[in-house]
Amino acid sequence: MRTAHTVEAVRNAERELMARLPEGALMQRAAAGLAAACAGLLRDARGGVYGSRVVLLVGSGDNGGDALYAGARLARRGAGVCAVLLVPGRTHQGGLGALLGAGGRVADDPFDVLAAADLVLDGITGIGGRGGLRPDAVPVVRAARGGSAMVVAVDLPSGVEADSGEVGGAVGGEAVRADATVTFGTYKPGLLIDPARERAGALRLVDIGLGPYLPSVPALEALQHADVARLLPVPTGESDKYRRGVVGVVAGSARYPGAAVLAVAGALRGGAGAVRYVGPGVDAVLARYPETLVHEGPPSAAGRVQSWVVGPGLGDGSWASAAVADVLASDVPVLVDADGLRLLDVETLRGRAARAATATTLLTPHAGEAAALLGIPREDVEAGRLAAVRELAARYGATVLLKGSTTLVADPDAGIPVRVNPTGTPWLATAGSGDVLSGLAGSLLATGLPPRDAGSVGAYLHGLAARLAAAGAARGAAGVAPGAGTAPGAAPVAHGAPVVADDVAEWLPEAWRNVVG
Repeated sequence: MRTAHTVEAVRNAERELMARLPEGALMQRAAAGLAAACAGLLRDARGGVYGSRVVLLVGSGDNGGDALYAGARLARRGAGVCAVLLVPGRTHQGGLGALLGAGGRVADDPFDVLAAADLVLDGITGIGGRGGLRPDAVPVVRAARGGSAMVVAVDLPSGVEADSGEVGGAVGGEAVRADATVTFGTYKPGLLIDPARERAGALRLVDIGLGPYLPSVPALEALQHADVARLLPVPTGESDKYRRGVVGVVAGSARYPGAAVLAVAGALRGGAGAVRYVGPGVDAVLARYPETLVHEGPPSAAGRVQSWVVGPGLGDGSWASAAVADVLASDVPVLVDADGLRLLDVETLRGRAARAATATTLLTPHAGEAAALLGIPREDVEAGRLAAVRELAARYGATVLLKGSTTLVADPDAGIPVRVNPTGTPWLATAGSGDVLSGLAGSLLATGLPPRDAGSVGAYLHGLAARLAAAGAARGAAGVAPGAGTAPGAAPVAHGAPVVADDVAEWLPEAWRNVVG
């Protein structure tokens, strides 16, 4: 499990640890890890540290001190190191002395040294920074990004919010875009959540000994292969299709018949023993998936299920409204997506859990649907995804899976960490992919996973299937067999190739095998 902690938690842990260490020891640990990471990047890029040109962008405080001490270590290994002091009167004096003592220097012209740099260290602001870059830092950062140097952020790219993943603050200021970020002690939420995540580049975590002093419950967590493997349902020798769970799918309309087919496709591959389909897309569903159990409705008359999925492609007619109400009146877990979200009644939804412990709800909006549910502009959701998903979960009393470039899963209990999904690919932004995810996560609900786990595991497999499908399409074009080279951790071929929602569904079994090994 990859975990992230808030700035407050990190600061408290640092204070406790520093009270047990000699003065300056914690900064030296951070600097040593930072220098080692930079040395590795320089080795990969140009063969080694010796003779390389390194520029430090130094702000005030400890973040600048980390950069200066790391620069001193690189200078002792033969790098030419120059420091650009953005707040000269508040530069960390111990770090500056170490740099100068190791043969480094302070740059007279920042733009001159940046033009020739091999690596630039962003030590402008740390995890306490707010509101984007200061105006005087903007041209320097632009020059660093405009050259050929690798940009490495110290702990966090300057200008992004550590706790939220927001960029530039409320005024929309600028922020550093790094090729890599070396962070200390623990991940920070902003490193795992867009829009900040895309500015962090490759992440490297340096252990500085904070672990015992951090809260046992993090602010954010991301499942990894092993975590997902432990949660996946596994049938036993005594299992039959009913014991494995039956998921009901209420989806599709005359206008959107494909939504029914895609939701069923995801549900059939989500571990449940059977899928019941209810809706006007019976013919289309049976033509593609004859194993589906079908019923024309209402949902409550279709037969017993262990979970419901309602909403994909339903439209907004009277049948859709009645179907949503009927499903929400049940005492089994319900996943609501797409058109179903527009037909929600807040009080009805909040009353489900009060009616029965099994009547849990998982909402799966994208940013536009989340904005409508919250009554705010879509841009506000996309800029502050963490705040939006937490507010949705609290307001509706339901688990919320907020889809997007960073998919987040929040529980209505604010004390439970938000989960961030680490899989996926931009190719997943294709019509119908959300319908597949709805069926998949709904099927996992039917197997007995609680909403938070069903949403997290569903998003993980869905994103991994999209990666494998995109890579498989590229391999297919190159004459490579599908599924080749898809061991855990295997990188996609180049950037892959375009996929459609049906491809994602078809690759779900391969994603499942990839996870369980």
